[in-house]
Amino acid sequence: MLTIRDAREEDWERWDSYVLSHGSGGPYHLSAWHHSVRKAYGHACRSVLAEDHDGAIRGILPLILIRPPLIRGSLVSQPFCDYGGILADDQEATGCLIAHVGRLVRERGLHFEIRSRVPDEMLDRHAFRSTSNKARMVLELPGSAETLWNSLKSKLRSQIRRPLKEGMEFQMGTGELLDEFYGVFCRNMHNLGSPVHSRKWIQAVLDFFGGTSKVGIVKYGGKSVAGGVIIGCRDTVSLPWASTMREYNHLSPNMLLYWGFLEHACNNGFRYFDFGRSTPDEGTYSFKRQWGAEPHALYWYRERADTHQGYVQTGGMARAMLERVWSRLPLGVANTVGPLIRGYISL
Repeated sequence: MLTIRDAREEDWERWDSYVLSHGSGGPYHLSAWHHSVRKAYGHACRSVLAEDHDGAIRGILPLILIRPPLIRGSLVSQPFCDYGGILADDQEATGCLIAHVGRLVRERGLHFEIRSRVPDEMLDRHAFRSTSNKARMVLELPGSAETLWNSLKSKLRSQIRRPLKEGMEFQMGTGELLDEFYGVFCRNMHNLGSPVHSRKWIQAVLDFFGGTSKVGIVKYGGKSVAGGVIIGCRDTVSLPWASTMREYNHLSPNMLLYWGFLEHACNNGFRYFDFGRSTPDEGTYSFKRQWGAEPHALYWYRERADTHQGYVQTGGMARAMLERVWSRLPLGVANTVGPLIRGYISL
């Protein structure tokens, strides 16, 4: 018999130990992600765990409740990242966790979304529908940066050397580089027509993940022209955010940025580099494939119920129009209003 209950403050150390010992555990399952969301955006953590009669954890389901003003809320596992989902010892624990949360969302009229890195037959049985049009791009790393460099095609090595010849340099750090990264991030998201995350969110991730998170930037003439954030977890380095200044893209600062992160991952003994999600055959997908990254399908599940109709689906034309409008806002206005909106967009 299993007991399903809400995770409490005293559970987080055991929770993290379970994540790190589970073969499918990743950075977004860790309590640091919950704490970062709560501190930056104020969303409530509704994570649950399954325990056996001895009190040992048999499964976990990280959940964040996102409830915009005047709109029905959604339980998401996990927001602002590629995956979260259930980690469990077996199908019994998985089924108990799903059934428990399913009752909760139906009682409270909530939406329910689980983002998983693997398909789950149990979710199919519990009336969820899945989409898998996105893929994580993952590169298996060799034992050294030198071996990785030698494995790259000559054209790719030339693209990495180009920004170096132009006088660009890669720097790795932590919180001291946050402002420089965030300046690039804001400009890039504005150009893309998307509300930007708050600076407080990035700061919270760096604070709660501690030494496992890093900021990398590329500088040109004393100015930051590219930047990204990485998180190390188990044997994998994940890259949740990377941006460049559009006006410098012809000098390929992104090539130096990614090489700097890959070199760091190799030199610190990681086995895999997760470039993040992409849509097959689009530009970012091809960019990541050139490094040797392979696609790993993502499975995003939503409950098949009438309440699912409450999700707002933005069509291609409408989305393109909104992006054009947002990109034309004054940068200062976009940077002020964007974080107020972005915290309610779970993507």
